[in-house]
Amino acid sequence: MTQAEIKLCSLLLREHFGEIVEKVGTYLVRTGSQPLRAICADTGLALDQVRKALCVLIQHNLAAYQLQKRGCVEYEARCRRVLRILRYPRYIYTAKALYGDTGELLVEELLLNGKMTLSAVVRKVADRLTETMEDGKTMDYTDVSSTFVRLADTHFVQRCPQVPEGTQGPEVPPPAAPTLVLNEKDMYAVPRLNLVGKGKRRRSCDEEESGGPRAKKQKLDAGGEEPPPDDGIYWQVNMERFHQHFRDQAIVSAVANRMDQPSSEIVRTMLRMSEVTTASGAAHTQPLSSHEIFRSLPPGYNITKAVLEQCLALMADDPLQFVAKSGDSGGGTYSVSILWGG
Repeated sequence: MTQAEIKLCSLLLREHFGEIVEKVGTYLVRTGSQPLRAICADTGLALDQVRKALCVLIQHNLAAYQLQKRGCVEYEARCRRVLRILRYPRYIYTAKALYGDTGELLVEELLLNGKMTLSAVVRKVADRLTETMEDGKTMDYTDVSSTFVRLADTHFVQRCPQVPEGTQGPEVPPPAAPTLVLNEKDMYAVPRLNLVGKGKRRRSCDEEESGGPRAKKQKLDAGGEEPPPDDGIYWQVNMERFHQHFRDQAIVSAVANRMDQPSSEIVRTMLRMSEVTTASGAAHTQPLSSHEIFRSLPPGYNITKAVLEQCLALMADDPLQFVAKSGDSGGGTYSVSILWGG
């Protein structure tokens, strides 16, 4: 990384997480992969401080660890991921534009906390939305969880890797660092939870300090509350999916400027149809027939089948090749060229 990028990483870490996390994170950015002992020695921080800082960095996906062959665990900063903190406002704004206030707060909470369980983020967002409502109105957990399911279905949020079950028993000593795995077919599978309840408003500080209902609840919680039904299943924001959305918006805008509005709406529809089935590094979206595209066009576009086929042919023949055509059987299939223009 350049010195300017390292300095920017340092400033971002300090602003969002404080001086100790910034000191550990910047050290790892500058030096690369390091064991715990070296981090303590070179930063001059106490062992407990370094451990807590590393926990924060790992929680927010800003650092990773790896178990070396000698049994030593080394930690490494994820520099590019630190720089993406600058894009947090854009992620949040996009979630609001697509899924309203509930989607906005769900993404904001996940970014603020790094990783959260579904039950925890639903309760937190329901409480925050209830705070903004008129007296007597509350936000239902089911409404928040349904928006979360939509975010997962469109891959804007995804599960975090976790320790596989049954990897260690009483006779097997735990490893120096756990190996996290994630089954791809479960990456966007939302657990079915019976989340019943409504958001709560924060009570006054006087009531909490005087041992009111909230203070009593905290004492009960400290006494050993049962773990939530989705304990151990954590979720995070899928930043690559947001970047894909930004890329698709740029393609639609370019088509509108180069061709016309109907062509851009056709491309928008094709991108939407392929948004969760096209790999992030693919050169083209999945192939679609003109009949499939026509059926998926929103009625408000008023694009006839003849206009659709004409626009597809013009885009396929254009030198920039926004749309590529494959085969002639049944009219052929069409795909959006993601890497057009180089």
